[in-house]
Amino acid sequence: MLRSAFKGRGSAKERSFIREWAANPRRVAAIAPSSRSLTRIITSEIGPETGPVIELGPGTGVFTAALLGKGVAPQDLALVELNPPFVERLRRRFPQVAVHNHNAAELEALELFGGKPAGAVISGLGLLAMSDDLVDAILGGVFHHLAPGAAMYQFTYGWRCPVHPSIMRRRGLSVTRIGRTFRNLPPASVYKFVKQPAQ
Repeated sequence: MLRSAFKGRGSAKERSFIREWAANPRRVAAIAPSSRSLTRIITSEIGPETGPVIELGPGTGVFTAALLGKGVAPQDLALVELNPPFVERLRRRFPQVAVHNHNAAELEALELFGGKPAGAVISGLGLLAMSDDLVDAILGGVFHHLAPGAAMYQFTYGWRCPVHPSIMRRRGLSVTRIGRTFRNLPPASVYKFVKQPAQ
C-alpha cells in the first residue's frame, strides 16, 4: 500500500527510504528522511573543531550532508549502516567518507579513525524499538570510541528519553533534551548523552 501510495512522488531519496521502510520497517526506524529542522538541531553543536564524528544509522545521508556542509572533513566521518541498499547509496553519494556495513551493536569492535577518539556521535537508530540489551551494547560501543566529555546526539519520535534509566545508571550517563521539532514526520526530539566523570 505504501509502495503504491508513494510511487512516482517525492525525490529519489524519499522513494528509496519508503521502499526500504516498507521492506523492513523494524530495520528502518523512520518512515521518511529527516527534515531540515531536525537536521539543524541534531548537528547544532558539531563543526570542524569537533574532530572525528561517528554517525549510526545514516540512512540516505541527510545528516551526513549537513555535517559536511558545516565543514566536517570527509575523513573525519565514519558511517555505520546495517541496510545494504543504504550502504551502496551512501558510498556512491559520499565517496570520500568511510561507510561501514555493520550492526551498531558491533561498534566497539570496529577500528575507526586509526584509534583516534571521536568528538561526537550522531544516531538515527530506533532505540525505543530495541531490547535493553541491544541498546546497552550500542552505548558501550559509542562511549568506547568517544573522547572524555564528548557527546552522543540521538533523535527519537517518542515523548521520553529513548534510553531506560537503568541503562543510564549502569553506564554513568547524563542526558539533556536539546531540542524538539514539529516540522518533521513524525515530530522528533533530540537528546544529548554524556558520560559523567568518575567520582
